[in-house]
Amino acid sequence: MIKISDFKLSLELRIDWGDLDMYEHVNNVSYMRYLQSGRVNFWEASGIHEFYRNSNQGTMLVSTKCDFKRSLNYPGKAVVKTKLDFIGNKSFGLKHLILDEKGEICAEGTDVVVCFDFDKNETFPVPDWLRKKISEF
Repeated sequence: MIKISDFKLSLELRIDWGDLDMYEHVNNVSYMRYLQSGRVNFWEASGIHEFYRNSNQGTMLVSTKCDFKRSLNYPGKAVVKTKLDFIGNKSFGLKHLILDEKGEICAEGTDVVVCFDFDKNETFPVPDWLRKKISEF
């Protein structure tokens, strides 16, 4: 069973008219953008973005998945909740929930990312400082 309280990071997004599809609810592509916003929120909170800017090393998305549970509608807000799912040698995973304004789960997402050196074009092990920091989430 999912405990929303386990998801320590939260980001509120306004649902825009351009997020809708022909059925007048949020398009599945928009859900993927919301998950991306959750990842970026995680990068900023954990220091990954700053690490990348200073070293040209960071993380690269290798897998993402979204399971749709219920529709989101305009006007409204989507709340993206994010937490660490696992840490491996060179990779780690994130779990996301997308909630509506009532706090109901509208989608569940998962990501797998690898630590990547953009100068060398290769992966590297999760540094100890990063392992410690992301474990907070």
